[in-house]
Amino acid sequence: MMSRIPDRIGSRTLIAGSAAILATGVSALLRMTAAGEISIFIATAVALAALASLVSQGTEQLGTRLGVGATGIIQSALGNLPELFISVFALRAGLVVVVQTALIGSILANSLLVLGLAFLVGGLRHGPQQFSLRTSRMTAMLLVLSVASLAIPTLGTAPGSPDFGHASSLSIVVAVVLLIVFVGSIPMTIRGSIGPARQHPDPAKRWSLVTCIAVLAIAGLGAAVVSDWFVDALRPAMQTLQLSEEFVGLVIVAIAGNAVENVVGITAAARNEADLAVSLILNSSLQIALFLIPVLVLLSMVLGGPMLTLVAPTLLIAALGLASILGALIIFDGESNYVEGLALIGLYIIIAASVWFGPPIVG
Repeated sequence: MMSRIPDRIGSRTLIAGSAAILATGVSALLRMTAAGEISIFIATAVALAALASLVSQGTEQLGTRLGVGATGIIQSALGNLPELFISVFALRAGLVVVVQTALIGSILANSLLVLGLAFLVGGLRHGPQQFSLRTSRMTAMLLVLSVASLAIPTLGTAPGSPDFGHASSLSIVVAVVLLIVFVGSIPMTIRGSIGPARQHPDPAKRWSLVTCIAVLAIAGLGAAVVSDWFVDALRPAMQTLQLSEEFVGLVIVAIAGNAVENVVGITAAARNEADLAVSLILNSSLQIALFLIPVLVLLSMVLGGPMLTLVAPTLLIAALGLASILGALIIFDGESNYVEGLALIGLYIIIAASVWFGPPIVG
């Protein structure tokens, strides 16, 4: 019996699990020995990526039991756990700018960078790929709503506007509305995604449901612990590397917090499973915009630090608006190719460059 377990789990999972344990152990050792914050920052980022790989494999196995839509929603929820943990710990540390830019950066990273890489890899390997029109169009529409949820509070609370001085109150109202819309969108997302559960290519290596849940639970718990360490090392690393809060939040934290989507979405596209790739990547952006952001707005009221509001810099609102427009234009025909992937990646690089030269954080 014991000799069959490694075969069923698979070498990929054993490698990812070993890497996660090693990177987490190294991170803990560096913290106990008071090593340099940059070393801890890098080690914890690697640990988050390894844990993300475990989540991706657990979700891949879960996809053999559920349909594309349900798998995409569950995968996206699990994939956003590190983002939730990082944001909560960062809010408690007073890094409101990092959290706000990281949340917007996560939407941009998923909608532009990760989706672009998925289209690029899938297009180069398989040519044009098709995916469900109904769900992708609805997701694109809801992402436009997410732009409005930031633009209206920003404009409505500006000096001379009707709600000037009431950014917190307006943010709470918008957060509640977004949560209601998100809950209402879930059934349609599940029904709208085509395709039954994906068959595992090797039934002998199909995990049991208990194994799937155990791997996902352990990886999620590990992500919570490592996220706390990651945030502890964040501010000192930013000071040492002379990076701005905007760049760290928009690029570094956003990519680290969305490592799951980076791995799973691109892998699914490489397997020519465009429906699954688009479903989980866009669902992740949707869950950040309509669920994670409003939840953090409400949580920030009781965490003890400064409150997170939906009033954002004009640059970030414009970037999010352009990303939603470009994404809608690309996915509305239900087909992707590598040139469209390059366009998405190109816009992401331009946006990232726009905050590179910001003032570095000081002690």
